[in-house]
Amino acid sequence: MKLLVSRALTPRVEKRLAEEFDTTFRNGATPLSENEARAALAEYDALLVTLGDRLTAAAFAGAPKARIVANFGVGYNHIDVAAAHAQGITVTNTPGAVTDATADIALTLILMSARRAAEGDRFVRTGAWTGWTPTQFLGQHVTGKTVGIVGLGRIGKAIARRCHYGFDMRVLFHNRSTVAEPGLPAEQVPLDDLLAKADFVVIAVPASPATHHLIGADQIARMQPHAHLVNIARGDIVDETALIAALQAGRIAGAGLDVYEHEPAVPEALRALNNVTLLPHLGTAAEEVRDAMGLMALDNLIAARDGKPVPNAV
Repeated sequence: MKLLVSRALTPRVEKRLAEEFDTTFRNGATPLSENEARAALAEYDALLVTLGDRLTAAAFAGAPKARIVANFGVGYNHIDVAAAHAQGITVTNTPGAVTDATADIALTLILMSARRAAEGDRFVRTGAWTGWTPTQFLGQHVTGKTVGIVGLGRIGKAIARRCHYGFDMRVLFHNRSTVAEPGLPAEQVPLDDLLAKADFVVIAVPASPATHHLIGADQIARMQPHAHLVNIARGDIVDETALIAALQAGRIAGAGLDVYEHEPAVPEALRALNNVTLLPHLGTAAEEVRDAMGLMALDNLIAARDGKPVPNAV
């Protein structure tokens, strides 16, 4: 099988891919455009793609040769899965491998936002710091507070465990279906209740048409003035314009973001704010995690090549 890999991956993964397939490594820093994706689908038997690559309905509408599109990552909202299936193309992802690393980033953002860590780091770097004082950079205590998790899938549950067992936090969660056994003391509540009661609101739902702008101006207005919003899911789940307005007006205390609505574009108005922590989509950025993701994608590709059921079809 001829395989196209859209971005540079870790050395371990690239070595294994080259051993198993007739592999072309594109290694570009930019995602596949729609036209590039259409051409690749017509030329290659398999594509290994990731966030931002434009696998649209138009890309699939040509004369695809490809049998499988293996996504490097759990989120696949950049792939029109229905269009792929209509062409008989299998789409896979890499669930499980990303869970703990993404949950860790959620806790990183909770702590950084609550304790104003990014703001403090910038202050020290300016050379303006003159020493400790009792009222400097007062933030919010995290231990014992209430976390509200929007979406209690694998990642949501991992965040809940860290919050409850690591920081003695009360856990509220909102989920589209009933979760009978969340695996820890936690209360399922309507979204409006979660927003009104949580000190920290963490977004952990997949991106889909149903979750686009799930958190908009009305939802942010229901949050407490001292609350923080954390997003480690996908950027367009939060209405970025509404969030910026709320942060500028001080209607919520802060936000921690690892994803953005029009990524990689981050509005200057957001970058100018001191009460937001901004990370460059670091959710799975640990080498052993990226290895695991790549090897899971490889397992999907090998299964498709060998005519076996793929482990992680979507």
